[in-house]
Amino acid sequence: MKKEKLIYEGKAKKVYQTDNPELLIQEFKDDATAFDAKKRGTIRNKGACNNEISARLFGILETKGISTHFVKLLSGREMLVKRLEIIPVEVTIRNVVAGGMAKLLGLEEGKKLKAPVLEYHYKSDALHDPLINEYHIFALELASNKEMKAIARYSFEINHILLKFFDQRDLKLVDFKLEFGRHKDKILLGDEISPDTCRLWDKSTDKKLDKDRFRRDLGDIEEAYQEVLRRVLS
Repeated sequence: MKKEKLIYEGKAKKVYQTDNPELLIQEFKDDATAFDAKKRGTIRNKGACNNEISARLFGILETKGISTHFVKLLSGREMLVKRLEIIPVEVTIRNVVAGGMAKLLGLEEGKKLKAPVLEYHYKSDALHDPLINEYHIFALELASNKEMKAIARYSFEINHILLKFFDQRDLKLVDFKLEFGRHKDKILLGDEISPDTCRLWDKSTDKKLDKDRFRRDLGDIEEAYQEVLRRVLS
C-alpha cells in the first residue's frame, strides 16, 4: 500500500491518501495537547501505544458485530483504514462523573452513575466542541434521524463491550469519546480508542492511566500509556 499525499493533520494524527481511493493511512503522533491546544507537549511513544491499543480494541469490537474503519496495522505508528465521511458530531459516553460533566454540573469526580450518560458535541475546535442535542443535529442537518439512532445504539453497545473488556484487565472505563462516519451506505466507527480518548482508572486504586496525567501534570505519563497497552494486549 503506497502512502501518498497528506490530506489531514490534527492534534494527534496525520492522515494520508493511498493508491486506493477507498483506503487511507492513519499515522499516530507523539504530540499531546489539552485545553483546546493551549497546553502542548510530547509524550514519548504515545503514537505507537495508541496505534496498537486502537487496533486491538477495533478488532475486539469487530468480533462483536461493530463495524469500524480499521483494516490492518501497517507499522508501529500506522494503520490502514477505510475512508469515511466523518459526521461532525462527537459522542461521549460517561459511566463515572469526571471531567466536563463534573465541571458542568458541579459534581464530585468519581461518582458512579446509575446508568451510562450519552452526550453529543458539535465537532468544532474553533467553538470548543460545544454540547448539543438531537434537535440541533437535525435542524443543522448534521445527520439524519436514522443515522443518529444507529450511532446511539452502537455507542451503548460499544460501552457494554468495553466495560467488560477493561474490567477483566482491572481498568475502570470512566468515559470515552467516539466518532462515526459514513462509508457507502453504512455508519462505521472511526478515529481511535486510546488513553487519548478514554478516561481509564486502575480499578483498585483509581489511579488515572490516561491523558489526564498530561492535562493535570500528574507525572508518569509515558508509563501510564505503556501500562494501558500492556493490559489491553494481555
